[in-house]
Amino acid sequence: MRVLGACGSAGSFWKASNKNMPERIVQTAAQQVAEDKFVFDLPDYENINHVVVFMLGTIPFPEGMGGSVYFSYPDSNGMPVWQLLGFVTNGKPSAIFKISGLKSGEGSQHPFGAMNIVRTPSVAQIGISVELLDTLAQQTPVGNAAVSSVDSFTQFTQKMLDNFYNFASSFAISQAQMTPSPSEMFIPANVVLKWYENFQRRLAQNPLFWKT
Repeated sequence: MRVLGACGSAGSFWKASNKNMPERIVQTAAQQVAEDKFVFDLPDYENINHVVVFMLGTIPFPEGMGGSVYFSYPDSNGMPVWQLLGFVTNGKPSAIFKISGLKSGEGSQHPFGAMNIVRTPSVAQIGISVELLDTLAQQTPVGNAAVSSVDSFTQFTQKMLDNFYNFASSFAISQAQMTPSPSEMFIPANVVLKWYENFQRRLAQNPLFWKT
């Protein structure tokens, strides 16, 4: 999804609270409700524990800009209650937010009130508003939504590893099934598996090993 239109791009995925439930796929399609504001739908939000919001790396924010991240859930009357989770910027391109404890309580000030947002009463939403970095610095997110930066990075990296490995493995075939193609290069599946396991091991030992 080009979440920030001409300003940037982002994506997100959700982690279910039930260990027996699969994690949601990366969602890259957003509803643009203003030139600088976008929303993602969160179906079955009662079973979502964490939300990951990240820049795709294709288009950065304009200089001096970032994106505030809001969570909205329907109250008992079906009206949206918005809460500020935090923000993403070019310098902080991803963040994990815990929303399992935010599905009740009071809302906070938000920039989505006058928007013509298509919504379903039983579906929550994530909203992204492009704003000045100075404005983001003055905002106060809800206190129990933040996940530590190291933990956030580790979880994000682990999910990206899993996604890549599962995607690559889905194309695995035996030599007997291969059709000769001199112009193509092939990587043995065990090489991908070895890289996957080595990266996981090093990440567990030191989440910031890649900086050295």
